[in-house]
Amino acid sequence: MSAISIVLIAIVALLAGMEGILDEFQFHQPLVACTLIGLVTGHLKEGIILGGSLQMIALGWANVGAAVAPDAALASVASAIIMVLGLQGGSTNVTNAINTSIAVAVPLSVAGLFLTMICRTLAIPMVHFMDGAAEKGDYKAIERWQVAAILMQGLRIMIPAVILCFVPAKVVTGALNSMPAWLSGGMAVGGGMVAAVGYAMVINMMATKETWPFFALGFVLAAISELTLIALGVIGVVLALIYLGLKDNAGKGNGGAGGSGDPLGDILNDY
Repeated sequence: MSAISIVLIAIVALLAGMEGILDEFQFHQPLVACTLIGLVTGHLKEGIILGGSLQMIALGWANVGAAVAPDAALASVASAIIMVLGLQGGSTNVTNAINTSIAVAVPLSVAGLFLTMICRTLAIPMVHFMDGAAEKGDYKAIERWQVAAILMQGLRIMIPAVILCFVPAKVVTGALNSMPAWLSGGMAVGGGMVAAVGYAMVINMMATKETWPFFALGFVLAAISELTLIALGVIGVVLALIYLGLKDNAGKGNGGAGGSGDPLGDILNDY
């Protein structure tokens, strides 16, 4: 891997680590991080495929109270680098490299969770230093400690990413090619199942009896090979507009009483 690629990967990893806390520009999301690493390494198509697959897993990851979700930043960056190293080492099996990267993303996310817990622990004394600076009215010191804490979160992703970049590509390729068929096939199945579980977690949080018909209809339409993603998007927008129109008419027809204003919900409640 060239020096320029390593520098660019380090920048992407630093931004991804900081965004895991800032959560403003979404650099830590798999679809963004994997795509950027694929772009700076010359494997944009593979990066998008990997990022899209990992994004399905990360959809169900969310911080709830004191529970911290698995780290999407390290999982995205490290798995993308592993994929790139496998491809640059002369591996012609692109699918195998992507599936292997998907499979290792989950343990990498757990490792990232451990690293972010360390950073959060180290940030506790920084808060006390900021309190002391606030008592003295030293706002510049508060800013410096704030920047240091955010940079620490970025370094926890950048340092492992740079270390991975120095792993010989042939080593990664050899490891991928030496996998028996049953192991690579199992990792492919496992990666697909993990993505399905992540999406199921999102559905479990969002699903109501009013939305289930739309879920079912969407899966049926997605199975039609002639329909492109643009066509599916148009169908989704049309269904949403029809539903909003029916809801508006139901509210006006009932005069604000005798119904919930949700036409599909009212129909289902009758049964």
